[in-house]
Amino acid sequence: MSDMITLTIDGQNVTAPAGSTILEAAKLVGIDIPTLCHHPLLRPEGACRVCVCKVTGARAFLPACIAKATDGMEVFTHDPDVLEARKNIVELLLANHPKDCLACARSGNCELQTVANNLGIRKVRYEYNRPEMELDTTNPCLVRDPAKCILCGRCVRMCAEVQGTSIYSFAYRGLNARVTPAFNMGLGEVSCTFCGQCRKVCPTGAITVRSDTQRVWDALRDPDKIVMVQTAPSVRVAISEPFGGKPGDLSTGQMVSSLRRLGFDKVFDTNWAADLTIMEEGTELIGRVTKGGKLPMITSCSPGWINFVELNYPDLLDNLSTAKSPQSMFGAMLKTYYAKKQGIDPSKIVSVSIMPCTAKKFEAFRRELSASGYADTDIVLTTTELAQMIKEANIDFLGLPEEQFDPIMGEGSGAGTIFGATGGVMEAAVRTAYKVIVGEEMEPIELEAVRGLEGIKEASVDFGGKVTLNVAIAHGLANARKVCELIRAGNPHNWHFIEIMACPGGCINGGGQPVTMDAEAPRLRAEALYRDDQGLPVRRSHENAEVMALYRDFLGEPNSHKAHELLHTHYYRQSRICKSK
Repeated sequence: MSDMITLTIDGQNVTAPAGSTILEAAKLVGIDIPTLCHHPLLRPEGACRVCVCKVTGARAFLPACIAKATDGMEVFTHDPDVLEARKNIVELLLANHPKDCLACARSGNCELQTVANNLGIRKVRYEYNRPEMELDTTNPCLVRDPAKCILCGRCVRMCAEVQGTSIYSFAYRGLNARVTPAFNMGLGEVSCTFCGQCRKVCPTGAITVRSDTQRVWDALRDPDKIVMVQTAPSVRVAISEPFGGKPGDLSTGQMVSSLRRLGFDKVFDTNWAADLTIMEEGTELIGRVTKGGKLPMITSCSPGWINFVELNYPDLLDNLSTAKSPQSMFGAMLKTYYAKKQGIDPSKIVSVSIMPCTAKKFEAFRRELSASGYADTDIVLTTTELAQMIKEANIDFLGLPEEQFDPIMGEGSGAGTIFGATGGVMEAAVRTAYKVIVGEEMEPIELEAVRGLEGIKEASVDFGGKVTLNVAIAHGLANARKVCELIRAGNPHNWHFIEIMACPGGCINGGGQPVTMDAEAPRLRAEALYRDDQGLPVRRSHENAEVMALYRDFLGEPNSHKAHELLHTHYYRQSRICKSK
C-alpha cells in the first residue's frame, strides 16, 4: 500500500499521507475548513459538525475532522449547500448562546464569534430557548458559565485523556444537555487540580480565568500601599501574543516597562526566586541522597501537581521536596529580607505575582504559606490578566522601550529562566548539584537528555564518578499518575529525583497563558527560554550574586534553620466530596 494518496479538494490536486483526514489534507493546500470541536492537541471527535463538506458519491455531508481522505476522493468545502448547512449549524449554536459578547472575557478571541463572522451570519433565525443555568464561581481559579458551553467536549477530552482526572462529563439530553462535574457540583467542590487546561481548549467563554485585575487596580490606586510585582519566566515568552506577537517572542524588557507604566512600585524577576529554589531544593536532594532520606524526591514547584498528589496520592507526600515554589519563596523574602533591607513596613507591601498558571491563585490562599506573619503572595494574575490590564491602560506594548528589573531581587540566571519548560527545574538543579558534589562546574552545561516534549523522560547523570543520579521528568497529570503508580510499585527504575509539572509542556503551556490554536506554541515558547538561558551572563543558580547576598546577609546557608522557617513548608491530604478516578 502506498504511503501517499491523491485527491481533489475544491478543484485542487492534493497529495497527502495515507490516513489523513479531509481536514488535514485541506490544510496542506491552504484550505481552512472551520471547526469548533476540533483541537490540534486533542483526539478528533466530530461533535459540532461545523466542518461538514460534500464528497462526491457520499450519501450525506461528511465531517472533515474525522472523515478519512481516500485516494481519488473529490471534496467540496464551500459548495453553496455546504455553506448553508454550516450557517444553519452555527445559527443553532448561537440561538442557545447568551448575547453578551461585548462583555464576555473571550470577546475578540472567541472561536464561535470568529466562525459566525467568517460565515457572514448577521441574523439568527431561531429563538433562544435554553434552560437558565447558574454561573459556577466555586473554584478559586476558574469560572464556569454553562450557558456559554456549546457542548464541543474539548474540556471533557482534555481533562480525561491528557490530564487523566476526568472532572467533566456530559449529562442529560436534548435542550437540557450540558457538560458538568459529577452530580452538577461546582468546579471547586470536586477534585479539580485548578490546572486550567480546560480553559485553554474551551472555544468560548464557558471556562475563563477568575479575574483579580480589579484587586490589583485598587491596590495600585491606594496611596498607603507599596505594590511590588514578580514575573515568572514563561510570561515573557507569551505576553506579546495578545498584542500581535508570536509564540516564543522574548519580551522581557517590554514586560518590565509595561508593569512600571501600570504603576507598580517595584518590578522583580521570579527567576531570582527560581535560583533560590534550586539552592534550597538542591541542598535538600543532596542531603537525602548522601545522608539517607525519603526517595525519590519529587519537585514541588507546580501547584497543580501539588493539588493532584494531595488529592490522589497522599501516601507519597513525604516524597515531595519541602521547598516552597519560587512564587512563595519570593513573597516570603519580599516581606522579610527586602522589607528589612529597604526599611519598609511589610504590612504596607502588596505582593503581586504574574504567572502562567491558574493554580497559583489557589497556592496564594494556602494558610501555611505565611511563615513571615504575612501571606507570601497577596494577588496572583495570569499572563492573560496582565495583557488585559495593559490593554485597559492603552499601553502600546510592542512599541515600549526595554527596561531592566529592579535590583536586590531582580537578577535571575539562565537556570532560573528554564524553569518554565518541562525538564528545566531538573536541569537547573543538576547544574548546581554537580558543582556541590564534584567541586567543579558541569560541562557542557546543557542537559539535553531532560529536554523535549516527551511525556515521561529518564536520564542517569554521572557526577564525576562520585555518584550516579537517576532522574525522571513528567509533564501533564496523566503522566504524573503513571509515575506515581510506579513509585507505589516500589520505584522499579530506582529514581532518585523526579520533576513533575501539571501542565503539558510545563509552565510555558500553563492554564493562564494566552489561548491559541497553534499546536507549536509550547515548543516555540520553550525554545525561547532556552535561547534566553544561552544569552544570559549567569547560567547557574549558585552564581547568582543577589541570591548569594541573601544567604550572606540574611539566611546564612541553604537549608539553615531560618531558611526552613521561611522557605520550606509541608503538604497535606486534601479532601473534597468527589474524587477523581
